Amino acid sequence: MHLTRRARIALRAAAFLGFAVIYVPLLLVLVNSLNPDRSASWPPRGLTGHWWSVAAHNEGARDALWVSVKAGLGATVVALVLGTLAAFAVARHRFFGRDVISFVVVLPIALPGIVTGIALNSAFSTVLAPLGVGLGLFTVVVGHATFCVVVVFNNVAARLRRTPGSYEEAAMDLGAHTFRAFADVTFPLVRSALLAGGLLAFALSFDEIVVTTFTAGPGVETLPVWIFGNMTRPQQAPVVNVVAAVLVLLSVVPIYLAQRLSSDTAGASRV
Repeated sequence: MHLTRRARIALRAAAFLGFAVIYVPLLLVLVNSLNPDRSASWPPRGLTGHWWSVAAHNEGARDALWVSVKAGLGATVVALVLGTLAAFAVARHRFFGRDVISFVVVLPIALPGIVTGIALNSAFSTVLAPLGVGLGLFTVVVGHATFCVVVVFNNVAARLRRTPGSYEEAAMDLGAHTFRAFADVTFPLVRSALLAGGLLAFALSFDEIVVTTFTAGPGVETLPVWIFGNMTRPQQAPVVNVVAAVLVLLSVVPIYLAQRLSSDTAGASRV
């Protein structure tokens, strides 16, 4: 498509403005984490790593980070199992209601987080409370898994759609049973999609705050919840900026790796 010079300039300006709206605030968080002033004055009088040292010794932030890691890992494991099974069922089999199942699996990612949180809180109070199971890390993992399943399902299903089922059939014709065909043929083909989906699921869980607020019990505080709870405390403002910068950096890594894996998978499928 040929664009005029003015159209190219306008398109570039719009793209630059869009990226600026997204990334300049993130950059300001990083700069404020190095600001020597407690009040985050602008422009900063200099740069210092003092607040990073203070944040590293903050027991509340460390505990919240560990809770976020455990919740993210738990939700990722659940999402990998359920998302992979659902993807294989939808992509490799034909049955009545297949499209409905695909819609139901993907729907949680489209629902507002507060709706999901209220629904889960009500369900846990109705079902688990009479059994003596209260809100805690387990309910946070279950709550996060409801939407983490979607990214695993989408990644694996997309990979399976690009992979002919004749590969497994050929392996079975040569004498391999179902599990051997999966281990030797199918799994190597979907391995990168599984890893990409798992990384995205972990990043999604690690950043979640709305669903966590409704599913976490007393004493269970993830890193985003800790940040939100300390934002209004003036004495904690520099530490909050540091923790927020760490949260951004920790989120970027799995998303970048997942994007590279997805690109490599797509390239390999065209070979």
